[in-house]
Amino acid sequence: MVQAMININEKTNRVLNVVKAKFGLKDKSAAIDQVVGEYEQHFLDIKLHPEYQKKSLKKKGLKFKNLDEVSKYIKNL
Repeated sequence: MVQAMININEKTNRVLNVVKAKFGLKDKSAAIDQVVGEYEQHFLDIKLHPEYQKKSLKKKGLKFKNLDEVSKYIKNL
């Protein structure tokens, strides 16, 4: 676990307190983890690089004609 000393404004402090209470979290660190996790889920595009997808699927003996087929296969997993 990484420790960090941060400065936050009053509004952010209030929001973290609300998140902490809403989810029954132990402390503000857990509230920050919750908020960051939600952000990651909704706003970050977490896809594998297409070349890596091809390489890893070839190791399994799977063959595809193009990346669209690879994407369809991955979505159906």
